[in-house]
Amino acid sequence: MKTLQELINLDEPAWELIQEWLNNANKPYEIIPKNQEQAEQELLANQVTTRSPMGAIIYETGGMLIDNGWLRILGSGGKKLNRTISGWNKGKSFENIGDVPSFLLIADDVLGGYFAINGGGLGDNLGMIYYFAPDLLAWEDLNITYSHFIEWALTGDLEQFYQGFRWQNWQDEVKQLDGNQVFSFFPFLSTQEGKEIDKVSRKVISIQEHYSAFCE
Repeated sequence: MKTLQELINLDEPAWELIQEWLNNANKPYEIIPKNQEQAEQELLANQVTTRSPMGAIIYETGGMLIDNGWLRILGSGGKKLNRTISGWNKGKSFENIGDVPSFLLIADDVLGGYFAINGGGLGDNLGMIYYFAPDLLAWEDLNITYSHFIEWALTGDLEQFYQGFRWQNWQDEVKQLDGNQVFSFFPFLSTQEGKEIDKVSRKVISIQEHYSAFCE
């Protein structure tokens, strides 16, 4: 286990790179303010250096809400997004802090889609981001690293990725959610009837309830 001093990199902090992506963001975003003590504990729990984008996000933020809150990037937790990476993964991808996880959940969206780094439990492409697609109810290999994922989330084309899954005036509804809630759709997005997003009904549920129903 590395110490906090070993994990905090003052010479080459990745936060500077993330700030460049934030400056080039093509969609609204919100950085959740961090709690310093909690950020330090989360950095220690994940054993990632702040030289890496994940370590920088954990240490510098409570997380991020992107595109009016449609996409949530997990950090060290805070108001509106009080899930930490280690806390959210415990009992899902590992049982005890210090275990090597078979995957690591790092982000999710309001549809009930989950982004995870593959540790061998999701497929053959180790270290790459996989997406649990709510319309397929299966993990898909996006073939990008965590760094590329964060850059894409801020500066890439989310409209194309979510084409067909955004209903009229979705922004107004999404803004009312916090980072611990998702929409439950009926008919399910995985059905033929669920493909017509403007005709399905929606209700707000906790993300834990959704994950337990579809991913466990």
